[in-house]
Amino acid sequence: MLKKQLTLLFVLVLTFQLALVFAQQASGEDAARVEGRVVRSSKENSSLTIRDPKSDTTKTVVYDDSTKWVSQYHADKKINDIDRTQIKDGDYLICTGTWGKSAELQASMCSKRLSHPN
Repeated sequence: MLKKQLTLLFVLVLTFQLALVFAQQASGEDAARVEGRVVRSSKENSSLTIRDPKSDTTKTVVYDDSTKWVSQYHADKKINDIDRTQIKDGDYLICTGTWGKSAELQASMCSKRLSHPN
């Protein structure tokens, strides 16, 4: 009887761990993030081209009316709501969303990083 209970316990623990692994993979599959400096913006195409400072590559970020725009000073907890017109070439952005079919980020949120005044 004890052997059956231990076997059942082992199967339950293994099943639970496998379920956690698959759930993490499924939730992280669509999550995406692009950060860097804006090198080009196109209001006509509702897109931004952002250069990643680490890999020196560019990524295209596409936005729409549902994209949330915020700004924040480095290491500050206060987040300010802004609108798209406050984003300029050269600004540092962190955008999150999902990858589209043509390898561009469909942004759900873009955060403009602000520098503290000297």
